[in-house]
Amino acid sequence: MTFTIKGSHIVAVLITALIGFYMYFGDVEVGGQSSAGNQAPPIAERESEADQELFRVSYIALKPETRTQTISMRGRTKADAVIPLKSETSGILRQRLVNRGDTVEEGQLVCTIDQGAREVSVASAKAALEKAEADYKANQALKKKGFSTDNKMRELKAGLDAAKAQLRQAEIELDRTEIRSNMSGIVMDPIAEPGDVLQAGGTCITVVDRDPMYFVGQLSESDIGAIQTGMKAHVRPVTGEEADGVISYIAPAADPETRTFRIEIELSEEGSAVRDGITASASIALEETEAYRLSPSWLTLADDGQVGIKTINENDEVDFRKVDIVSQGNDGFWVEKLEEGLKVITLGQEYVVTGEKVEPVMQQAKKTETAE
Repeated sequence: MTFTIKGSHIVAVLITALIGFYMYFGDVEVGGQSSAGNQAPPIAERESEADQELFRVSYIALKPETRTQTISMRGRTKADAVIPLKSETSGILRQRLVNRGDTVEEGQLVCTIDQGAREVSVASAKAALEKAEADYKANQALKKKGFSTDNKMRELKAGLDAAKAQLRQAEIELDRTEIRSNMSGIVMDPIAEPGDVLQAGGTCITVVDRDPMYFVGQLSESDIGAIQTGMKAHVRPVTGEEADGVISYIAPAADPETRTFRIEIELSEEGSAVRDGITASASIALEETEAYRLSPSWLTLADDGQVGIKTINENDEVDFRKVDIVSQGNDGFWVEKLEEGLKVITLGQEYVVTGEKVEPVMQQAKKTETAE
């Protein structure tokens, strides 16, 4: 049988020769002692040197920013007044002089009611008054001649006064057939149509006064202490118009069911074009304050569950600072009661503990302009 030497056999022989050469001439360390006499550092010493290397963390120095806080609420628009012009007498509506959408002025004639027998009543009352006046004057002449008594004069005087009162009552009833607007505004439903029978108290037309317009909303009891009458507000109806205004009314007591307070905002002149009863939102700008903006990634939890940040003191040691978040938004969390220049760890805070000494590296300014 012929034995053939393959390439794999040659490789195996070479590897075996190299291993034997290394074992014979190589440097082997046992327990930190080199067989060649070279002294290697002990394991404890090497671990101590590793412990002395400080953990590197990134930080920024806090700077306060001007923060304008706003309170938002939803509600609806409301006209200054929506007044139905009612008839003070009954009768058939003869004529309506305005239509829906028309503008009326205070004192303008808007409806007339059929006068019916009212003109006759006025004429009859005038005739009765003329007779009473004639009787009274005639009796005065007789009284001067001694042919009439004081009692007769008093009786005729009472009749004269009654006739005057009856005429005045008939004239008032006749005047009531003309309905005039007691305010300026725009005509809206409900309105009566010519030919309708109006009873006393029936509506002829309805007038809405949109000068000024108001925004009416409800504010929670947690925010009510931050506002007061006279503060500026901005109102945005869903129809697209926008208007500025001022708080004109704050309810002195909360709604017992919702625990919210009614707020009324009087809109400026530009708000008079806003329609009544439109859903709207309002924002009230509070006074500007200084606060500190933190990225959510900078926050950490203490062992007791408190939310805070890890900072670096003057000895490059880690401290924990509890923070109270006053508001939050797309730009991060806003907190107060911190100090300007405070070094906040922005990277690596989860790998260090309070009291640990670290190697701080300031983060580039452009990375801190906007919170992550």
